[in-house]
This record gives sequence, structure tokens and C-alpha cells, in this order.
Amino acid sequence: MFDIVTKLAAGLAVLVLGTGPAAAEARLDPMSALAGRPAGANPLDPMAAIRARADAGAARAGNEEFGGLPDGAGAEETYYQCVACHSTEIIKQQRVTDHRWDELWTWMVEAQGMVEPEPETKALILTYLKTNFSSER
Repeated sequence: MFDIVTKLAAGLAVLVLGTGPAAAEARLDPMSALAGRPAGANPLDPMAAIRARADAGAARAGNEEFGGLPDGAGAEETYYQCVACHSTEIIKQQRVTDHRWDELWTWMVEAQGMVEPEPETKALILTYLKTNFSSER
């Protein structure tokens, strides 16, 4: 009898624990949402970085004080906001659309727990990112 109860409890545990992740709310990951689609004119195309000019950003030497980010309005704010979670190398390798920067910002706040700065600072940082790390320029 004990053996049957043990097997029944084990089976119930697998059933209950196995449905936990499946029942969790699915969140859209902006980095994988478009995976598998052919590269094209889609402004959210993750392959835009590959098609961006190879020399984009290479002409400017970065400011070592701010992790090699290019000098400009918003460099310091961008540095301190971003390095709380990742290195500046993540920023410097990006060549995404302006719209994609807005989406990534929202994703970092909502899904990754990034602390959102004051609206003026947010606008300054997004302008800096779009000016220096956009596939549209």
C-alpha cells in the first residue's frame, strides 16, 4: 500500500511541478521574437546590425572614462545608466533602428528590472543611443 501511495505522490508532484512553467505568463523577448524570419525590410529585423555599414562608429575614438563610448551629449548619463547591468561593449556593438531602441528600453524596464530615470534623462540617453548606435545613420 505504501508503495502505491509513494508512486501516486511522485506522479502528482511531477504533474504539478511540470505545469508550473507552462502556466507562467509568457513574455516577449525582443531579441528572439523575430528569430527565423528572413532578413528584409522589416524595421525590427535583428539582422540590421549585420547589414549596417561595417565602419559605422569606427571613425570615432571612444572616451575611456566612459567605457569607450563616443563623446557627446548624454555619454555620461548613458554610461552610468547602462553599466549597472552590462558592459559598454553591449552598447557599442549595436546597430538597431531608432524604433528598436525604444522597444529595447521598454523591455529592459519591464522585463529586466532596469530603474527608469527621470523623463529628461531618458530622452537624453535614447537620443545619444540613436545618434551613435543606430542602423539608420
